[in-house]
Amino acid sequence: MYRIIRSILFGFDAEAVHHFSMNIFKAACSVQWIRKWLSKQFRPLKTKPIQFNGLTFSNPIGLAAGFDKNAMYLRELQTLGFGHIEIGTVTPLPQSGNEKPRLFRLPKDKALINRMGFNNSGVKKVAENLQVWRNNTASGKRNGALSPDTNTTSINFIIGGNIGKNKITPNEEAWKDYEICFTTLFDWVDYFVVNVSSPNTPGLRELQEKESLRKILSHLQSLNRQQQSPKPLLLKIAPDLSEPQINDVVELALEIKLDGLVISNTTIKRTHLQTGQKELDKIGAGGLSGKPLSQRSTEIIRYVHQQTNGQIPIIASGGVFTSSDLKEKLTAGASLVQVWTGFIYEGPGIVKKILFD
Repeated sequence: MYRIIRSILFGFDAEAVHHFSMNIFKAACSVQWIRKWLSKQFRPLKTKPIQFNGLTFSNPIGLAAGFDKNAMYLRELQTLGFGHIEIGTVTPLPQSGNEKPRLFRLPKDKALINRMGFNNSGVKKVAENLQVWRNNTASGKRNGALSPDTNTTSINFIIGGNIGKNKITPNEEAWKDYEICFTTLFDWVDYFVVNVSSPNTPGLRELQEKESLRKILSHLQSLNRQQQSPKPLLLKIAPDLSEPQINDVVELALEIKLDGLVISNTTIKRTHLQTGQKELDKIGAGGLSGKPLSQRSTEIIRYVHQQTNGQIPIIASGGVFTSSDLKEKLTAGASLVQVWTGFIYEGPGIVKKILFD
């Protein structure tokens, strides 16, 4: 059924369809019996909880940052069975992102290219959305309300906060933007991911250099340790890093006791694609995600895991579509995985499909 729906949706602009589909889904989930029915269709009911950095995840599959930038669809995405959602990337000030169109499908490659540019409503609005969601969830539990899909009153649903800098902020002052996002979201997310690896904000990837990273991450760790209950702090890295650059990241992560890495962000490379060069030239710049990223993501996961003897916890992101992809990432050394492009191509049943294929 989803293949038929997908063939129709793929006839329209990718970003417009994303918002249209999620708003329709949100409206459907506002009706309790529909939400329960959808949950029975899509949510895996028997899964083994995963322990990661002191947090309990209901299952190993999450939704990567960039899908729900402003924390608007948490209830709906929980209904589909995700064990965690990473909201954002969030910046201190609202920003509209890059000029449209900026999201493109490559069906022959099961891939996407995006140059969104950290479009989001700003950290204050996102924090408000998270506060409303948490208050509603807590209210439901206090009143004995049933969770969307079972006859229990509580389901562990982990929210990560992916944070970045505004486009107008100079790199030398980027640490201030990350501090603002960290402190504003601290009470409302379960863990943080520092994003310095998106290819769609000019100069951002320069912050992956060791000394620039040290300034940002050391400052955030200092703030984190001042809290009564510190939150796990992770770093998301690009798949385009060289081996020496990866070694620098690993050394720094161990030095400042980062809680993990998200491997990986999108790639600027366009190698081994079935999509023709003429079409790629027409699309232009942006980060490539999906199946073509799978091998490189796994290579980096395996390398980091081996170099550190598993000392650095890893969340895998990049080319996860099937149960085989999940097993590959976990075998390489990841503890959790995230989907994004796979969700677009496989549809709302992707979590259940991956876990029970």
